[in-house]
Amino acid sequence: MLEGIVRDSIGKKATKAFRRDGYLIANVYAKGLENINAAFKSNEFIKAIRAKEALIFDVKIGDKVLPVIIQEYQKDPVTSKLLHVDLRVAQKGVLSKYLVPVKTEGSPKGLKEKGVLITSKKRLLVKCTAENLPNSFTLDVSDLGVGESILVRDIKADENVKILDADRVSVVGVIKAK
Repeated sequence: MLEGIVRDSIGKKATKAFRRDGYLIANVYAKGLENINAAFKSNEFIKAIRAKEALIFDVKIGDKVLPVIIQEYQKDPVTSKLLHVDLRVAQKGVLSKYLVPVKTEGSPKGLKEKGVLITSKKRLLVKCTAENLPNSFTLDVSDLGVGESILVRDIKADENVKILDADRVSVVGVIKAK
């Protein structure tokens, strides 16, 4: 389990000191809960994120264990070093909006016809409870030819999960290479 510490001071000077010591600055929040300003060892956080198998994972901050999901993160534009992460507590039974990753499997037949696979949306916005949250949407692209695409309306989700993106939006497609 990923362990973090509670930050007492949230000023610029303290933040720089945490980053210099190898910490990643984080905010943990949820509706109805008080925000927690936390810090995680940067390397441990990255290892834990790569090893996780579900979107929701547990973190221990102080004496609390919270199930969280990564809402947003910020990277340094030059070095691509992770600077800040927002973690939202996944509350059981509470209807919330989440971003769910889209994964593709198979090789499109359009690649043999000089096509290129384009992923338009890497994550889809869904509304559901934490218990019903899918880990990802896996799309089979092996039947896609040049000029064909999979739209949001073509994706099948559970009855407890509602996709909020517009039905006409393309998720993945094969276009002709120039």
